[in-house]
Amino acid sequence: MSALPAQAQARSGVIRDAEIEALLKDYAAPIFNAAGIAKGSITIALIDDRSFNAFVTTGRRMFVNIGALMEAKTPNEIIGIIAHEAGHIAGGHLTLQRERAGMAQMMATAGVVLGAGAMVAGAGNRNMNAGNGGMGIMLGAQELAVRSMLSYQRGEEQAADRAAIKYLAATKQSPKGLVDTFKRLSDDQMFKLDGVDPYLMSHPAPQDRIASLEQLATSSPVFAAKDPVSLVARHEMMRAKLYGFAAKGEEVVRRYPISDMSLPARYARAIMNYRYKKVSEALAQIDDLLKNQPSNPYFWELRGQVLLEFGQAREAVSALRRASGGMPDSGLIRGLLGRALVATGDQTLLDEGIRELTNASQREPNDIENWRQLAIAYNKKDNIGMAEFSAAQEALLMGDMRSAVNHAGKAKARLPAGSPAALKADDILNYRKPKSN
Repeated sequence: MSALPAQAQARSGVIRDAEIEALLKDYAAPIFNAAGIAKGSITIALIDDRSFNAFVTTGRRMFVNIGALMEAKTPNEIIGIIAHEAGHIAGGHLTLQRERAGMAQMMATAGVVLGAGAMVAGAGNRNMNAGNGGMGIMLGAQELAVRSMLSYQRGEEQAADRAAIKYLAATKQSPKGLVDTFKRLSDDQMFKLDGVDPYLMSHPAPQDRIASLEQLATSSPVFAAKDPVSLVARHEMMRAKLYGFAAKGEEVVRRYPISDMSLPARYARAIMNYRYKKVSEALAQIDDLLKNQPSNPYFWELRGQVLLEFGQAREAVSALRRASGGMPDSGLIRGLLGRALVATGDQTLLDEGIRELTNASQREPNDIENWRQLAIAYNKKDNIGMAEFSAAQEALLMGDMRSAVNHAGKAKARLPAGSPAALKADDILNYRKPKSN
């Protein structure tokens, strides 16, 4: 995106935003509880991609494309997606897929060995066609391995669907959103899958999947359940925020015309004006939003982001203190406040800036910018040991090991022996990348 949500960050396609992440956590919490997934064990990350998709990885991370959030008309649709992915996690499907991939490789390898043996024997017989049978064994084994693995994957998709229905029922939420989502995906895929061998598909055939899902969903006692009004309101604000940041101006105006004076529409237009550097219009619109919801921390966060980005750091501090006061556990917001405090250039605010950035780095240890700003702040305080340590952490996160080791060595020489920072500097100095096989 050309601009990111207030305190959003995009690295390797991953976007960070306090408001959206808080909403997704609220969507996921009851589902994860129903699935027996330990609280805090799964991280939900946003992907800067307008396609409608979500997936999980073996690192116990769930990824949701912003396109899914923008297109989902109800919270229930996203909750259904989360329930399906939770089914994969609870079912251990990713671990099983790794094991089956290994088995498939073994099957294919065995076929290659047998086929090669047949080809050698054929060559020894000096028969022009004798080696063709060996080639057939090799290709057949590889195809069998692929089909076997895909068969397991189709079964796991169906199992995840059934698990999702169960989790939704346990949390008294309708499975209708899940069905609607797969209907949309089915419509998108139908023309692509025409003529494709069903045994070479990783997911069940769309029509069969929808039929099975509808049968299960409509028999659920909570099929007619509705999303809470407060959740729907937050969902619409999330969508407006993403459209404001990710969509072109003309798309935003079409979706949220000037005549639409709803809170989401005004939010989207304020963000759009910020993106297009119409600072005075954006600030006026944000102030108007704050008249409606004077305690909304995300409106204060956006105001602070605009002011900080356009050189008004002291004014940004005031707004971001309000935002942080409303969301004291948000490392993203506290990090932004710390950056604003440092950016004022006021020596009397440096200690507060360091406290906020330190708190933020503890909550968000992989945030490179927090470490960069800590290095700047400590340098201004003439605390060179901590400045070098912060620079070492920044370099480590960026993958620059040479710089990380260089800064860590300088930090260790200046830091008190045995202090937490000195011990971490030692860890960097002793770090060795695992050897590749």
